[in-house]
Amino acid sequence: MTIPPRHEPASPRDLVGIGIGPCNLSLAALAHPLAELDAVFYEQRPGFDWHPGLLIDGATVQVPFLADLVTLADPTSAWTFLNYLRARDRLFPFYFSEHFHIQRAEYDAYCRWVAQSLPGLHFRHQVDAVRWNPERDVFEVDFTQLDADGEAEALGRTYTNNIVLGVGTVPHVPDPLRPLVDMPGVPVLHAADYLAHRDTVLAAGHVTVVGSGQTGAEIFLDLLRHRPAGREQLHWIGRTEAFAPMEYSKLGLEHFTPDYTRYFHALAEPVRDRLVSAQWQLHKGIDAGTLAAIHDELYRRTLDGGWPDAVLTPGVSVRTAGRVATTHVELHLDHLQQGSRSRLTTGAVVLATGYRERPLGRILAGLDPYLRRDSSDRPRIDENFRLVLDPSVTGSVYVQNAELHTHGVGAPDLGLAAWRSATILNSLTGKDPYPLPVRTAFTTFGLEDDRSRMPQARQVQRLTPLVEGR
Repeated sequence: MTIPPRHEPASPRDLVGIGIGPCNLSLAALAHPLAELDAVFYEQRPGFDWHPGLLIDGATVQVPFLADLVTLADPTSAWTFLNYLRARDRLFPFYFSEHFHIQRAEYDAYCRWVAQSLPGLHFRHQVDAVRWNPERDVFEVDFTQLDADGEAEALGRTYTNNIVLGVGTVPHVPDPLRPLVDMPGVPVLHAADYLAHRDTVLAAGHVTVVGSGQTGAEIFLDLLRHRPAGREQLHWIGRTEAFAPMEYSKLGLEHFTPDYTRYFHALAEPVRDRLVSAQWQLHKGIDAGTLAAIHDELYRRTLDGGWPDAVLTPGVSVRTAGRVATTHVELHLDHLQQGSRSRLTTGAVVLATGYRERPLGRILAGLDPYLRRDSSDRPRIDENFRLVLDPSVTGSVYVQNAELHTHGVGAPDLGLAAWRSATILNSLTGKDPYPLPVRTAFTTFGLEDDRSRMPQARQVQRLTPLVEGR
């Protein structure tokens, strides 16, 4: 079958966005009022969805509702969460609910409302290649338009002066368990697919959850609430030394500010690499409320005597795994502190083993000769979220949620999405359409701090004492 070409404007666009997750949706929302900016965004999925397998009833977003797509860059935007509530006649109910952290399902619904309202978003468009055209001084972006069945419908090419990559992350499955995920029989699935297969998992005689972060805790709690008392048959294991609470103190949260991002970016590469692994509790711990809910549910099941049939063991890694006949999986476990080994036979496994940045090698293959890399062969990224390219390339390629190694723990955090999008648009336009604060944290993270960023301390106004008779 010959696939017809789809005609695009001959003159280059100002910006082409690849991927429409929360990060690029934020960028599209903030770009919308900039009438002079010709921007278009492509996404291969049929519509916006945000971790649909993890929209567990009651699970909340771990940032306040003010960390929506736009508010922290432009609270007057038409695309704020509060304006979404207003459009749905839900502003007063939300006001009286007094919830600072909204449910994930509501955040997903809010993002879908924005995605359905914004022009310039093209779903069912798969980007196939990106190249630099030195003769025309533009980027070429090749894409395939997909039909309702996901089959190729038309081919297209567009030209652009700038690109922003927001292709998101992919579920991570540890090597020992990878062969089991796609095999029929006993369910072994990543948490990303949990809700789609929850009934099958609940029907298993024994269930094991692997992963000691927030997702593992939420899934363990959901399973616990749906299993009969005394016959829970649940096992929860994870590599960390404890089911540890997330660092959520107010000064601790200042690691998710632009101030810390700038500080981190200026550090030497080896220091940055050490910090990323050491700061896991800032973003991979468990919400204290979730930990409390798990303990409350376990305690409730002791009221009639006895203990629930649930085992929670941190500090455990899965060394190998295999099928036992067609009805069970056997996990070979290592206890990291004891140095001991054990076997666990289970009827279903849910892998809450996190996500990894989506590899950019395929999509950026055409730009490889121009890319500048660090000592670990990762793309170098400047403080404005641009890939460092050969000077002969006059356009810019920006990245979103692919800069953990250069910008630190705030890279995947929704709370910095609006600020990062505004930074990109300011850099791209050169006009600062979104003035950004010069200081965002009380903490000064380095001794050699750039004092030019810091506003003068507010002077306390002196009051003139009143004199009787005057």
